[in-house]
Amino acid sequence: MQHGLVHALLLDGQGGARQVDWPEVEAWRADQGVLWLHFDYTMPQTREWLLLHSGLPEAAVEALLTLETRPRVTTLADAHLINLRGVNLTPGAQPEDMIAIRLWLDSSRIISTQRRSLKAVSDLLEALQNGMGPESAQALLAELLDRLTWHFEDVIASVEERVSQLEEVSASSQGSAALGGIAELRRQAISLRRYLSPQREAMARLLADTGGWLSESDRLVIREAADRLQRLLEDIDLAREHATIAQEDLQSRLSDRLGRRMYVLAVITCLFLPLTFITGLFGVNLGGIPGAQDDFGFTAFFLLTLGFGLVLTLLLRWRHWL
Repeated sequence: MQHGLVHALLLDGQGGARQVDWPEVEAWRADQGVLWLHFDYTMPQTREWLLLHSGLPEAAVEALLTLETRPRVTTLADAHLINLRGVNLTPGAQPEDMIAIRLWLDSSRIISTQRRSLKAVSDLLEALQNGMGPESAQALLAELLDRLTWHFEDVIASVEERVSQLEEVSASSQGSAALGGIAELRRQAISLRRYLSPQREAMARLLADTGGWLSESDRLVIREAADRLQRLLEDIDLAREHATIAQEDLQSRLSDRLGRRMYVLAVITCLFLPLTFITGLFGVNLGGIPGAQDDFGFTAFFLLTLGFGLVLTLLLRWRHWL
């Protein structure tokens, strides 16, 4: 981690690369091959080196060190400043917890910064070590976009699977337990789309560059990745729609169930409220209560209330309230 450096690779132009140490980085010349410097931007040494020794414009340095960023592509003279995002594949991490990577690319040098490790970068390192990686800076960018998109596919597939599971649960008798899960899934889908849509626009911006910076093979890789990302955006929208429909259907059924229960309680209240009034009236502890001295007074009162309840029941059935 000297100077905030995570790794320094010198591409051999044939799909391989070798690690270089800091003295070799300082002595590097453009004719030696493409140099990829990957920094942890939270390290103070990174800011110092980028500001004083990288030779980058100040605006580019600030973009490489900024905490909050969104996917975009900016062309500066004969170089490109690119911000991308990838999914956090750490076990237990939320899918919408994106990891940003910032890149400066010119014809002979790549400078990238990030705070947390990204699986797509690790895959690129492994491919370069095995001699099966990109051969140029432009090819590295195209390969990185392709790998980021593949990892997006895994996450979107898991979201779609969870939507299907929640739809099945919501249709069962235990559907109320799925209500919170559906809301959480909708929130994740919205967050994923918020990050994936700008990344698709960044790819379109790269493909629209007619300066000949990208080779035809690199354009093909980026175009395929952009098409897959567009399909993933459509899949996210479809999953969100399914989750919305499931949530609305579940809420409707829960409201209907609650309404039926409240209706039963209202009918019971309607039946017993007059009877409660009668029993309360005859239950006052005052003289002159009819039947108080009669041996059959309670029986007569019981039959009276029973008949009154029966009349109320028939009346409610006649009005189709029962």
